[in-house]
Amino acid sequence: MKQTARALPRLGNADIAELTDWRRLLHRHPEVSGEEAETARRVAAVLRATGPDRIVTGLGGHGVAAIYEGAAPGPRVLLRCELDALPIEERSDAAHRSTVPGKGHLCGHDGHMAMIAAMARLLGRTRPARGAVILMFQPAEEDGSGAARVISDPGFADLRPDFAFAIHNMPGMPLGHVALAAGPSACASRGMRLRLTGRTAHASQPETGLSPMPALAHLMPALTALGQGDPINDPGFALATVTHARLGTPAFGIAPGEADLFVTLRSLTDDRMERLIAEAESLVREAAAGAGLEADISYEDVFVTTTSDAGAVAIAVRALDRLGVSHGPGPLPMRPSEDFGRFGTGAALAFLLLGAGEDRPALHNPDYDFPDDLIPVGATIFSALIEEILGYAHA
Repeated sequence: MKQTARALPRLGNADIAELTDWRRLLHRHPEVSGEEAETARRVAAVLRATGPDRIVTGLGGHGVAAIYEGAAPGPRVLLRCELDALPIEERSDAAHRSTVPGKGHLCGHDGHMAMIAAMARLLGRTRPARGAVILMFQPAEEDGSGAARVISDPGFADLRPDFAFAIHNMPGMPLGHVALAAGPSACASRGMRLRLTGRTAHASQPETGLSPMPALAHLMPALTALGQGDPINDPGFALATVTHARLGTPAFGIAPGEADLFVTLRSLTDDRMERLIAEAESLVREAAAGAGLEADISYEDVFVTTTSDAGAVAIAVRALDRLGVSHGPGPLPMRPSEDFGRFGTGAALAFLLLGAGEDRPALHNPDYDFPDDLIPVGATIFSALIEEILGYAHA
């Protein structure tokens, strides 16, 4: 699989300065899942300047892909980043802090885009020796809908890769250290939305109505108890987390007639998720029937397990060893979910965590900010992966 031409492209100081400025521009103008139109426009403009063989826009909503063809036939390698920010108010004194109230790039997707934009510069100057590289800027990762929409988009049909790689920054790990391991890397999860409907009554005559309060009070601990407490690397791992509850209307004269409950279901494997769903739905139906209530169940934020292929991980290990980058399994598998897993259908996939510093605020914290020093580090790792699989046509 290795090629004889082994000239690894490097970013110059001017590249790094410009990419850092661009990352901070994105940080100042965050757009959440499904609303990334301006971010996608900025991405497409940056990509066009590198002279790709083709650009595809509007993938699965606002997704953008740039394709760089090699000189000879060969594998197709997809490198993926995310466009979307979070609906969280940023608390920062940085000059490049968010200018959009209630929204912020507090997961580092702005930095991931900068790393892939760096790859666009390098590939524009030095094509792979064979095959093709697909730079994928995916929409709507945070709510779990983006990858599925991209993959089902007709425009993705001729982009389907043989290999897929993604890097996600991870605070709490030493800066520049990489965590990777074959097998499940990130959990499956989904948001379970419950609506229990009975009948309102006057608060002085609650017996004339049908309150969902007893069923709601029963379901919160009962659903939570479905989590088996297994260690995260056990295939039986399951977790159910109550994230929101609402009972009736905020009034003193009305006995409630409806209730809402949000529960996040989480598992290491997709098979375990199917069993967890069945267990949770059975509890809900039983509680509703016992109380004479109607129950409606729906799901949002659906993530499948992200599973790293042993062969793709071995390629990444070779690349990291050649670069002298420290690596190990680290916190993998991890409880959080990652939309990247869907790109593993038909492709050998590897998901890498890149240390963002041991003392940096955690992801999704209101004061988190991506460390700019990781932009050239991530680009160098991606370049080494391409070299391992496709080689470079010239220095």
